[in-house]
Amino acid sequence: MQGNGKEVEGSRNGGSPSIGGIRGLTARTVFGTAAAPPGHSFSLTCQGEALGPWKNEGAPLEAPFLDGSDCTLLPGFIDVHIHGSGGAEMMDARPESLATMSRFLAQHGVTGFYATTVSASHSATLAAVENVARYVDQAQSGNDGAQVSGARIMGVHLEGPYLNPQFPGAQNPDYLRPPSVEEFEELLAAGPVRMITLAPEVPGAEALIGAALAAGVRVVLGHTAATFEEASAAIGAGVSQATHTFNAMTGLHHRAPGTVGATLSDDRIYAQLIADGIHVHPAAMRILGRCKGPSRTLLISDANRAAGMPPGRYEMGRLPVIVKDGACRLEDGTLAGSVLALDAALRNFMSATGWPLVQAWPSTSLSQAQAMGIEGEVGRIRSGARADLTLLDADAEVVATVVGGRLVFLRDSWRLKDGAA
Repeated sequence: MQGNGKEVEGSRNGGSPSIGGIRGLTARTVFGTAAAPPGHSFSLTCQGEALGPWKNEGAPLEAPFLDGSDCTLLPGFIDVHIHGSGGAEMMDARPESLATMSRFLAQHGVTGFYATTVSASHSATLAAVENVARYVDQAQSGNDGAQVSGARIMGVHLEGPYLNPQFPGAQNPDYLRPPSVEEFEELLAAGPVRMITLAPEVPGAEALIGAALAAGVRVVLGHTAATFEEASAAIGAGVSQATHTFNAMTGLHHRAPGTVGATLSDDRIYAQLIADGIHVHPAAMRILGRCKGPSRTLLISDANRAAGMPPGRYEMGRLPVIVKDGACRLEDGTLAGSVLALDAALRNFMSATGWPLVQAWPSTSLSQAQAMGIEGEVGRIRSGARADLTLLDADAEVVATVVGGRLVFLRDSWRLKDGAA
C-alpha cells in the first residue's frame, strides 16, 4: 500500500520501509508512560521528532498514522553494546557499515545504539571513532537520507584496549595494552565517545577512570581479573556498569565473590547481560534479575557482523570467528560476541525470569537511558520526549519501529493508514 506517498515494505527480511514521518499511532497497551488517558485503547500523536499529547479514546488521528490497536507500545530499545550486524561492523570505519547496522537494528525494535569498538591499534580505533563522528554529523544535517533510515547512533562505546590479558575473551590479545590517558583524550576529541569498558585493577586505570568521568564518559568494568574488593573500590570511584556480566570477569565464589559478586550485590552498578542462552545459563539470568531487578539490568546484544547473516566464517578484531548453531566462537572455542538482537534478548530474559512484559520492559530502554543519563530525552513515553517507539505484538515480536517520529520499520504494511482514524 501507499503511505505518505511512499511505498512500504512489509517483510521482516525485506528491511525497513521507505522513510516517512507519521502523525501518530494507536495501541492496545502502553508501558513506559505515567500519563496515558483512561480507556481500552490509546492514541498518541507525534509532532516532528517529538511526542505530542495523547488523544482521548475514539478521537481521530491525522494521517498518516500506525494502527497498533492490537499491540503493545514501548519506548524504543537502546543497545549500549553492539559491534556489528548484517555483515558490517563499527571497526570497518565506513559510513555504509554504520548504515547497514542502523537498518538491521531497526528491524528488531532498536531506536538508538552505541557503536562499540574492539581492541585494535590506536590508529584503527581513531579511524572508527572519526567515521562515527562524520556519520552522525551527516545524519543530523539531513545530507544523506540513507543515514536516517534506521536506528540512531547515540555515541561510541570503547570496549578496550585497556583490558586485563588474563580475561581477553574474544578481544585480540595483540592489541591489549596499559591504559593511556593521552590515547583516550585523542579518541574523545575525535568523536562522540560516551562509554569505555576497562579493567579497573590494571596499572594506570585509576587515572583513566578519573579522566573519563571528568569528561562525562560512563566507565564500565569488564574483561577484568578484579577481586571483589578491587571491583567494589572501582564502583565507589564511579564505575557504573559491568560489561556482559558473568562473561570475561572473576566469578562468584562464596569466599571470593569476585567481580560478579560485586556487580550483583551493589545497587549502584548496572549489569549488562547477553540474554542469548549461550553466554549465560537461564538460571544465572534469573539470579541476576532477582539481584538487580529490571531497573539495573541492561539487555545488550554484543552482536558482531554475523548477526542476521548465515552460519559460516567471519572476522572480529582480525580474529577468525566461526558461527554455528547460533553461537559465535574463535577457533579455540572462546565465545566471540553474538548474533543476538534485543527483541530476542527480551523474550529470552522474560522466559528465564518468568517476568511478564510489564515488568521486564525497562531492561531494554529506560534502564539504558538512566544508566547513560539521558532519561529526559528517551526511555519514557511522554509529551516532548523524542518519538522513539517500538510496537510489539502479543508474542513480543516487533511490528514497527519509529525513530524521531519517522517510520523506519514496519512488518505489516496494512497498519500504515492514509485516512483519518
